[in-house]
Amino acid sequence: MDTEGLRSFVRAAELGQVRRAADELGVTQQAVSKRIAALERELDVRLFARTARGVELTPDGRAFLPHARSVVAAVGRAVTAVRPGSRALRIDVLGLRSAQAVVLHEYWRSRPGTGLDVVTLRVDDPQGAAAAVAAGEVDASFRTVTDPGALPPGVRMIHAFDSPLELLVGPAHPLASAREVTPAQLRKHRIWVPGIAPRSEWADFYDQLTTAFDLRIDAVGPHFGDEVLLETLAESPDVATLVGTRDRYAWPAAHDLRRIPVAQPVLAYPLSLVLPAENPHPALGGVVAHLGGLPRPSGRVWRPSWATEPDAARPPGSGHR
Repeated sequence: MDTEGLRSFVRAAELGQVRRAADELGVTQQAVSKRIAALERELDVRLFARTARGVELTPDGRAFLPHARSVVAAVGRAVTAVRPGSRALRIDVLGLRSAQAVVLHEYWRSRPGTGLDVVTLRVDDPQGAAAAVAAGEVDASFRTVTDPGALPPGVRMIHAFDSPLELLVGPAHPLASAREVTPAQLRKHRIWVPGIAPRSEWADFYDQLTTAFDLRIDAVGPHFGDEVLLETLAESPDVATLVGTRDRYAWPAAHDLRRIPVAQPVLAYPLSLVLPAENPHPALGGVVAHLGGLPRPSGRVWRPSWATEPDAARPPGSGHR
């Protein structure tokens, strides 16, 4: 059924004149009349009766009007839902407690009217997230494809921001009272990072970190969630973990956990943003500009080999990969 015919019928019924409906729809009176006539032939009923003042609905027309009005409204909502300028910006993050989600929340708080839909795709392989961007399932994803040449066609990747690492320990840990620690001080301590997924960028990050500083990082055992991890740290005199500076964690006061910056050098986890190479969502430019204004780590900084140069200020759609 022709939706333009339905729209013409609804406006003519509401206005009582074919001419006024045509003016409002931006077409000729003849075009509206032809659309309504075609609709009547398809339904095999008369929808209007002619009067001296215009048109009046027949009994069949009155019965059909609320349904036609509903269809026209639904079509309008469907078009709006896929129009980049009017639908919410949809961005994938690793988790709602992650630094990425925290930064997006800060951005939204500075622009509370922005339509923003923060989602988690639940894929560990960054290639899967990049494919979701290419397919239009999300407008952007905070993931890193460590080989930029492996990005799918139609997407590009930019540096988003660096996330310096902190050591998270319980009160009985030997380093609990330190104001900051160096990578060299961590060599003799067990650093437990459960949930390191094969083929993920964070698996490669921890592999390189272990090699570069001779650290004891392991992911032994199942990951039962952050609450279990935090409880384990609170009770252990020798287990520690690494978290990002902006990562949001909360624990009972009795845990008395300590977040200790790692310095000399700062260990920076580089976060990237995968986005369409052309015609990105119009609101994405504001997010990219916000990322470009975030503070960068100072002093000596270690990053993995695949870290890209900070270029988040480059606007989306520039075509640079």
